[in-house]
Amino acid sequence: MSTDPKPGGYWPEGYDRLILDEVDSTMAEAARRAPLIDRPTWIMARRQTAGRGRRGRVWEQPAGNLAATLIFRPNATPAEAARRSFLAANALFEALAIYVSRDGLAQKWPNDVLLNGGKVAGILLESSGSGPYVDWLSVGIGVNLAHAPEGLEGVPFQPVSLRGEGGSPVAPEVFLTVLASNFATQEEKLRQFGFARIREDWLRNAARLGEVITARTGREEVSGIFDTVDGDGNLVLITGKGPRTISAADVFF
Repeated sequence: MSTDPKPGGYWPEGYDRLILDEVDSTMAEAARRAPLIDRPTWIMARRQTAGRGRRGRVWEQPAGNLAATLIFRPNATPAEAARRSFLAANALFEALAIYVSRDGLAQKWPNDVLLNGGKVAGILLESSGSGPYVDWLSVGIGVNLAHAPEGLEGVPFQPVSLRGEGGSPVAPEVFLTVLASNFATQEEKLRQFGFARIREDWLRNAARLGEVITARTGREEVSGIFDTVDGDGNLVLITGKGPRTISAADVFF
């Protein structure tokens, strides 16, 4: 493993880096290390044996793809911590835009990045804490840099890879540096301008804004015009019965 903080480029000041050859999942490793961290730490694994995405879904990691988790103490309420998914998506979008035309990239609410209509990256947030502020927050990021997982059936957005869609090849360690730098920039934006600026940046690259989409919750399906994301990060749809605000759902279009 490596803890060298400057792998072939600018590494943001104040962040640590840990690279492991193999781990069950970087999210699980982050949870194990949470009591010991004293500053934000990126954990990357060259191979995961039990990677996972939202709602317990399996996240496959073919060789050459990125699996990484940032673990830190955000000094935030649970609601504020949850909105970091938009910050992470912005950082991920800008990192990918270095290697492929940004015209093909789009943000899908709540936490995916699409490339030419396929899913190229996903984000998973987990936090812990029983008081008014979270004790720690883990931001897990998976990116199909070199290969798209195969054999996935019934998924609404087929996985694609950066390289498969014509993007420039990039090693996971190098991409992590670019991603970490962009994340630090987004954190500084949040500190200076608040979530309104993060939301504005996210909406600029939102997929199907102003078009009809469907949000599937655990109880119902709601279709309507994707109007905006509100100040709490909720999806706002304009339906035949008026505006609907949705806090958690899978989105289809």
